[in-house]
Amino acid sequence: MFTATESAFDPEEMLSLYASVGWTGYTGDVDKLCRGLLNSHLVITAGDGAGTLLGLARTISDNEHICYVQDVVVNPAHHRQGVGRALVEALVPRYSHCRFFLLSKDHASSPEGKRNHAFYRSLGFLSYEEKGMAGFGLPRNRPDPRDP
Repeated sequence: MFTATESAFDPEEMLSLYASVGWTGYTGDVDKLCRGLLNSHLVITAGDGAGTLLGLARTISDNEHICYVQDVVVNPAHHRQGVGRALVEALVPRYSHCRFFLLSKDHASSPEGKRNHAFYRSLGFLSYEEKGMAGFGLPRNRPDPRDP
């Protein structure tokens, strides 16, 4: 397995990866997905020797104070093979100078929450509460002010 920094994205390959984990919020508009990837601060991928995409991680960052890990996505056929760990471990030293290194996940009671929480805890992540922090977000379903 290898990791690489990316700056160009094949729409079919990205659609296939995100669809493999059921992230329908991304797969409805593959052009929007690819624009989001292009606008990210950093995108790294993991692949095998044959060039097959195994997973991807991307960050949003000001590269000074905060790094937000937007996505860590690994094709389920390659879960529990160290792909996600390699992606996250490639990001940590890159942003070690930032005060905040954050990510958000669905609640532990969600279908994949328990497994995801265990994975990030195995990498040393703590919940916001355990770090003495609070996280806030607007409701997912709200009107888009750009819509007429």
